[in-house]
Amino acid sequence: MTLSPADRRRRAHEALDRLHERVLAHDMDGFADVFAPGGVMEFPFAPPGWPILRGREAVREYVRDYTDNVDITAITSQTRHETTDPDVLIVEWEVDGTALRTGLPYRMRYVNVVRVGAEGIESLRDYWSPLAAGHALGRLGELVAMQEGAQ
Repeated sequence: MTLSPADRRRRAHEALDRLHERVLAHDMDGFADVFAPGGVMEFPFAPPGWPILRGREAVREYVRDYTDNVDITAITSQTRHETTDPDVLIVEWEVDGTALRTGLPYRMRYVNVVRVGAEGIESLRDYWSPLAAGHALGRLGELVAMQEGAQ
């Protein structure tokens, strides 16, 4: 069945809604389930060597321990930008929470470019600050070493 552009855009927004709901519910299995079986998640601003996740199960494995490290309590802002392609959204969002290992505040801004198809998220490019995350999580030295090792 062919969906209209309006229905495809609605589907994209609904997928993002589910993704954000799952983050706030600390349901990382549910987060992974929003991805299509062959969905890809990548992190263009991450240090060299950071994985590109290919497939729903790779996403599931990657986020499996997320809630052991970060307690996201709120999405404090969110702006969605529609593109000329009804399957693609750009979302700017910010979360608030706590990095559990360090007890430090975890306030992170993200920009995501998301493509949604019939089976879920087909691609999600996650732009985030490795420095901010590394500081909050107590892993700044590790991330700097990854960067230095790539040069």
